[in-house]
Amino acid sequence: MDQGTRSELVGRLAEAVGSVTTAHPLRVAIDGPPAAGKTTLADELAIVLRAAGRDVIRATIDDFLFPRAQRYRRGQYSAEGCYFDAHDRAALCRVLLDPLGPGGDRRFRHEVYDSDTDTPLSPPAMTAPADAVLLFDGVFLLRPELIDRWDLRIFVSVPFEKTVDRARNRGMAPAGSTADATEIDRSWHNRYIPSQRLYFADAQPIDHADVIVYNDDLQRPAWEVRRN
Repeated sequence: MDQGTRSELVGRLAEAVGSVTTAHPLRVAIDGPPAAGKTTLADELAIVLRAAGRDVIRATIDDFLFPRAQRYRRGQYSAEGCYFDAHDRAALCRVLLDPLGPGGDRRFRHEVYDSDTDTPLSPPAMTAPADAVLLFDGVFLLRPELIDRWDLRIFVSVPFEKTVDRARNRGMAPAGSTADATEIDRSWHNRYIPSQRLYFADAQPIDHADVIVYNDDLQRPAWEVRRN
């Protein structure tokens, strides 16, 4: 395991991206629990890759949600609902991961849902260069239905209780809820953390990661590269 500054981590991740050769756009999963720092890390990596001349597609699981009524049909605080009902994985594969994968035509859409209006989206398709990199952040990305659709798998690991602290600091209440500490605590302890425990039992995501980022200390992260 290595430890260093954030810039050193991002540089190492850029090296990991550069070490993978595919005949199609490279599909990179950046997985981990809520508030682990996935989006920030993906954005930092995108900056470095673009500076090196790579064409980067940034996308997130939050743009592949089902409508709110379906997400919460088991209840607002249901862990099973979070794990099984929240994300439109079929659409994710159909409009993004498969077109960018082997045999795909590289015509993709990076979103199918608008969380602000709780409505479906169908933006015009774009065509990715063959050497593009998709940086896709989100939860539950290494589950069995998706595991084979990634060319590089990064898992951002943070103790669950630390994610609660970060969520409180950021005011990360669920969409449609008030961002107060009580609501955040209830959402994390009843829905998000139990759903992560379901995920770990079902998919063992750590076992499938090519790179594990230990993001407890944001300024001094540690990392383990399992893929040469």
